[in-house]
Amino acid sequence: MARDVLEKALEREVDVLLYCATALGIRPATIMKRAARWAGYGYFDRVPRGLVGSAEPARLEALAEIRIFRVALLDREVAFAAPDFGGIIRLKHRLTTTPRLSHLICLVPEQALRDHLTAVASPALIDAARQNLARRWPYASAQLELTGLARYGFAVALVLLLGMVLAAPHFAQLLLLPVVLIVLVVPAALRLAAVLEPLPPEPKLDRPPDEELPVYSVLIPLRNEAAMVPQLFAAMEALDYPAERLDIKFVVEARSSGTIAAVEQRLGDPRFSLVPVPDAMPHTKPKALDFALPLCWGQHVVVFDAEDIPDRNQLWQAAVRFRDAPDIVCLQAHLVIDNGRHNWLTAQFAGEYAGLFCVLLPALARWRLPMPLGGTSNHFRLRALRELGGWDAFNVTEDADLGIRLARRRLRVAVLPSQTREAAPTRLLPWLGQRTRWMKGWMQTFIVHNRNPGRLLQEMGLPAFLAFEMLVLGMIVAPILHCAFLLSVLVRALLGAELVDGSTGTVFYLAVLGLGYGSTLALTALGLYRLRLLELAPQQFWLPLYWMLIGFATVRAVRELVLRPFYWFKSPHQPRAARRRAHGLTG
Repeated sequence: MARDVLEKALEREVDVLLYCATALGIRPATIMKRAARWAGYGYFDRVPRGLVGSAEPARLEALAEIRIFRVALLDREVAFAAPDFGGIIRLKHRLTTTPRLSHLICLVPEQALRDHLTAVASPALIDAARQNLARRWPYASAQLELTGLARYGFAVALVLLLGMVLAAPHFAQLLLLPVVLIVLVVPAALRLAAVLEPLPPEPKLDRPPDEELPVYSVLIPLRNEAAMVPQLFAAMEALDYPAERLDIKFVVEARSSGTIAAVEQRLGDPRFSLVPVPDAMPHTKPKALDFALPLCWGQHVVVFDAEDIPDRNQLWQAAVRFRDAPDIVCLQAHLVIDNGRHNWLTAQFAGEYAGLFCVLLPALARWRLPMPLGGTSNHFRLRALRELGGWDAFNVTEDADLGIRLARRRLRVAVLPSQTREAAPTRLLPWLGQRTRWMKGWMQTFIVHNRNPGRLLQEMGLPAFLAFEMLVLGMIVAPILHCAFLLSVLVRALLGAELVDGSTGTVFYLAVLGLGYGSTLALTALGLYRLRLLELAPQQFWLPLYWMLIGFATVRAVRELVLRPFYWFKSPHQPRAARRRAHGLTG
């Protein structure tokens, strides 16, 4: 049996000890304990606390590779090690020539070693999480660039821009109408162009043998999500990927004691580990991700959120795309709302996501223009992500910022035709808090990357620069303007005035409304068609009301940008089973 296990592990090109844990179901602690007894060394379940010495590596990126470190224990220096299969054999042979090693080396399970190293290096890790981007890329960091003057200046400039657009039909038309074209008409034209862009045929992907797949790291940031832990474990266990090549880390804020306890109850499988993040400002998702990034040991890394249920084949499909297209640095999977039928708000959310991830993003990828990444299911080459500086810990829409930084480095981003199902907020207040944070994050991104427009243009190139300016500015300005335009039409209707009286202002307002709604409805309808969710199409006629809500969230975002720039609204989540029960109770 031992020879058979050894042969299978070698065939799969995986360490024998890891194969015993993943394929045979033996607990890693049991494996290391037996190995220590066979090799003639002492064993500890965990590294004892209060030892004197330092285990910090010269480079934090090397933290995931350390397998041995020395500390002072009583009157001697002792090494704690978590060797692989080959290391165990070498240690046993060394013992025959150097017997005193049995008193100087103790073996511990690999996860116990990782936990100790993370705790020891925690101050350096949290410092790097907050400062790494500023050190590597100081002119693209919200921490440095989002000054009070920049925030207040943006708010004033936004008010002036809105006033100019609203005044365009009545004053200085030759001067102001081009501003309107840039702010409103060009983004609508881009949406229509995306609708007309044919969807390229999906590449035929064949699953490689397990031994040809790379190690894949999965980061799952959590805060106050104890109820979501069972669903998350089930979703990760269902992934069609070799267990010995999975490095799944639950990255949990230390102050979320309930979530930490829920994760710890399910640990034991070597695929899964817990990374507690020290309680330190800012309390944002990107800071937690940056804290865990040096601990990843995969070739690629993906981020999943608390409510995510990815397709079983998503990881190996991403690995194949990375293998076949070496120039691709990031892959964005399709995010699909699975509770769109719950009410009109979730239907609008589902339509919005369908248009974005199934129509607009594929078109932007084909045109090689900046892509607004989703906050989840974005896959990266780990080395490239580290070279970029990771995520911006102070940007509350870290995916938006990272997409722009990828464009600034002219790194290729593509769309992965694999779905991740998640839930939209079912109530207005959580939706409003989430949308306010998103809009604030886009404002942060726009300010930070426009602090030096000349440099931005030089790095991006003219097409990408113009696309970024038009798309992001339109995303920020359009909701507020459409609220103003719609209110003006409603006021005219309530006063009994003709909606179309031939005046330039009225025709202008109606044309802008028609173009905005028309392009968005076309984008949404095509996205729903591609997802086979056309039953949600009739609900999309609530779009004017939905845009008014987005406009209100945008106004709130401006206020938060000025007063609470780094505040992170935490979206509440509910397991699918609980949501279904609640939906059944409400009919």
